[in-house]
Amino acid sequence: MKMPGEVIREGELEKRSDSLFQFWKKKLVVLTKDSLSLFPDGHKRARGKELGFHSILKVDCVERTGKYIYFTIVTTDRKEIDFRCPDQSCWNASITMALIDFQNKRAIQDFKSRQELEQAAASRAAGPAAGDQRSQAGELATRSASV
Repeated sequence: MKMPGEVIREGELEKRSDSLFQFWKKKLVVLTKDSLSLFPDGHKRARGKELGFHSILKVDCVERTGKYIYFTIVTTDRKEIDFRCPDQSCWNASITMALIDFQNKRAIQDFKSRQELEQAAASRAAGPAAGDQRSQAGELATRSASV
């Protein structure tokens, strides 16, 4: 699995299993500007799971106890993945800030792309008509000069 970009933070989180008994399993977590990667048993050598920020909708802080912060990552297909971290580790805040940064950069890129498309469409629409007007003005200037 590739981990694009610079590592923002690396450490341990607990993920609630999807099984019937819903045990908390420790995961090695690597946070980058583009994704959150989860590795089983605390080893990067093992095959991990990458949650790209393009597929994450939001991070919800569910509960704060004296010992843990419980939070949920909601994906764009509405899947919920539950995590917990020690209260002082602030993993939920780190993930939230990286996600917001990613979403802001993507929104700016989308805006610029939309602006470029609109400008290109406007110049195509004005292009032939503007060219015809310039050639007509040139013909008039030539006729005036010859008279």
